[in-house]
Amino acid sequence: MYATLRRMLFNMDPEAAHEMTIKGLQLLQTLPPLSRLYQKSMAVVDPRLQTTHLGLTFPNPVGLAAGFDKHATVYPGLAALGFGFVEVGTLTPRPQSGNPKPRLFRLPEDEAVINRMGFNNHGMEQAKHAFDALPRPAIPIGINLGKNKDTPNEEAALDYQKGLETLYAYGDYFVINISSPNTVGLRDLQQAAALKELLTAVLGKRDQLAAAQGMTRPVLLKVAPDLTREQVEDIIIAALELGIDGIIATNTTLARDGLTSSRQVETGGLSGRPLTARSTEFIHHVYQLTKGRVPIIGVGGVFNGQDAFDKIKAGANLVQVYTGMIYRGPSIAKWINQELLRLLEQEQLSSIEEAVGLAHR
Repeated sequence: MYATLRRMLFNMDPEAAHEMTIKGLQLLQTLPPLSRLYQKSMAVVDPRLQTTHLGLTFPNPVGLAAGFDKHATVYPGLAALGFGFVEVGTLTPRPQSGNPKPRLFRLPEDEAVINRMGFNNHGMEQAKHAFDALPRPAIPIGINLGKNKDTPNEEAALDYQKGLETLYAYGDYFVINISSPNTVGLRDLQQAAALKELLTAVLGKRDQLAAAQGMTRPVLLKVAPDLTREQVEDIIIAALELGIDGIIATNTTLARDGLTSSRQVETGGLSGRPLTARSTEFIHHVYQLTKGRVPIIGVGGVFNGQDAFDKIKAGANLVQVYTGMIYRGPSIAKWINQELLRLLEQEQLSSIEEAVGLAHR
């Protein structure tokens, strides 16, 4: 079915196609019997896929990355697609429209996407209303936080603190996004000195909220794939010293190596198949630095079970997809989980958690 639907969607403007998909998910959410039926057909329930990290239980290791549910309005519908977790956002304190259109481009020849969206979202207060109104799925929900584009880097910590304060009761974990290439100057916050100042302030606010509300929410850092090995080491060492709870590797890339599409000249972050091997290598480097002390969520070019398995064997405890769903369709989590089970059997492994242990070798 999706092959036919994809032809129709790929004849549309990419952002218009995305908005149509969002409306379809919103409709699914208004029909609970249909939603439950759909979820039953998509879910791959097997104890070998279940894993526990960050104090949370994930029914399977395949999540949806931030950037799809930008406004936190369709995560229940996305949960019905069989994902083990869903990450919403990126959310900023104040609403912002993002960068001028067009800002989203498909590269079918390369199974890739370039975006320069610019954290377009309805703001944290509107997201809070959505969280209050929508039913809570039985999977972890992450909240990806960003800063408003007109907030100077010297005041960025205030935006991330505001995100925690506003949405603390709603997220199972939070992500500090300083690695998007589409907000001018944002990646400068990955420099060691700036990062230490930012994380000290954000984790301090988390600890205050934890004490006041009696619950500790994990905070993860999402990093860019365009860093040098020395920069990665500085970032990971600083993050671990300050008490970060996990790493998401990686965001989109500015590189254009090996692309064939004429669209490669568009500015913005590249995602999809060209990032597959690069992100897996990056994950392994991060794992060598963390040595399993904090969980890693691997993202970048995950299209099938082998892609996910390679990242898990490199040290990722969980994986996320986004561009892969554009090309493979809404059943991608089901297919990846089915393929992971077959790979576990081939490797004579008892669980996903045992597969992560291969990174030690």
